[in-house]
Amino acid sequence: MANKVVTSVVALAASLALTAPALAVTEIQWWHAMGGELGVKLESIAKGFNESQSDYKIVPVYKGSYPETLTAAIAAFRAKQNPAIVQVFEVGTGTMMAAKGAVYPVYKLMADHNEPFDSKSYLAPVVGYYSDTQGNILSLPFNSSTPIMYYNKDAFEKAGLDRNTPPKTWAEVESFSKKIKESGAAKCGFTTGWVSWVQLENFSALHDKPYGTLENGFGGLGTQFQFNGDAQIKHFANLKKWSDEGIFQYGGPVGGNDAPPKFYSGECAIYFNSSASRAGVVANAKTFAVGFAPLPYYDDVIKEPKNSIIGGATLWALQGRPAEEYKGVAKFFSYLSKPEVQADWHQFTGYLPITYAAYELGKTQGYYEKNPGSDIAINQITRGEPSVNSKGIRFGNLAQVRDVIDSEFEALLAGKKSAKEALDAAVVGGNRILRDFEAANK
Repeated sequence: MANKVVTSVVALAASLALTAPALAVTEIQWWHAMGGELGVKLESIAKGFNESQSDYKIVPVYKGSYPETLTAAIAAFRAKQNPAIVQVFEVGTGTMMAAKGAVYPVYKLMADHNEPFDSKSYLAPVVGYYSDTQGNILSLPFNSSTPIMYYNKDAFEKAGLDRNTPPKTWAEVESFSKKIKESGAAKCGFTTGWVSWVQLENFSALHDKPYGTLENGFGGLGTQFQFNGDAQIKHFANLKKWSDEGIFQYGGPVGGNDAPPKFYSGECAIYFNSSASRAGVVANAKTFAVGFAPLPYYDDVIKEPKNSIIGGATLWALQGRPAEEYKGVAKFFSYLSKPEVQADWHQFTGYLPITYAAYELGKTQGYYEKNPGSDIAINQITRGEPSVNSKGIRFGNLAQVRDVIDSEFEALLAGKKSAKEALDAAVVGGNRILRDFEAANK
């Protein structure tokens, strides 16, 4: 009789186990701005985390371009319908920091949920860009990039240049470009994407020149732009001269969408753009060998150039979600920072490995030996100690300021303004945008 009772109890327990609902998985929305292959890769990362544990499910949601994603997140926060995680491009950092009550700083998030988080494990320039004045990291570095030089080795050789010796200085860029054009190896010497990011923001950092007051905006809202100094004016004047001579071709405003085809087709022999463009360059420059090199500098302005600064985006945790979601966000951020996850993302995309451990893993895997030039960006952004002028820039509504710079640069190329007049006007217009931003965030 006792055996029958025990059997019945066991059977009942088994029946209840089969019919009882499983413990609910906490879903966490991650709004992002990555379409195409990058979006597919991002979703595979989320899937990897979801399969690594059973308590949380990251749900990636594509929200369009970087500006569209930021705008959507701000609107959703105001409507109290925001996601727990949003990907924000680097120029949105100032905007996010000024959004009172919107951000759950990542250093605090990780501490609150007992997840290991050591800022020293991340690349110093990346940490510096996304930290407050006390050195606390506010958002999780995810896809960080920096601009580098790409060049056509075959065109160099046809012009009588050493195919394995890229120009180091702007004087060499000029002389190499003239030889390339005069020899017929290519129609133009060089082109560039992102004039504001590459030829002004990074240019200023490399030459250790201030971009704005208050530590390039890191010190607060009451900052003023200063990118109209002698070195910047000299460079913009040269870009105008080189454009007139036909050795430089303008690639268009904002990202410079006309620049990549000029390089892919062999029309221009040198191309400046993001390290994250590497995959696109390798895939599209099919008729010639591609070389990779650091950005050039003026050796009469600085003898040893400083580090370049980053582009790309980070992941911000937003306030206003149920408490149970944040433990999952912290665990997901720990997962994203694993060396194997970061190394895989870096090697697939061309973005920087955000941790030193991911970089070291790539070395042991032989990735950099098999892919020459893939470590150029890492070496460039980590050389020396970042100065106040090279740790990055942080200004509200910076995307709008870049539009002003592009407009003034086009006026310069059209001969409507001198380099000084164009940069002075860009500073005035940029400061007006800063004051509007400051008034809106007091």
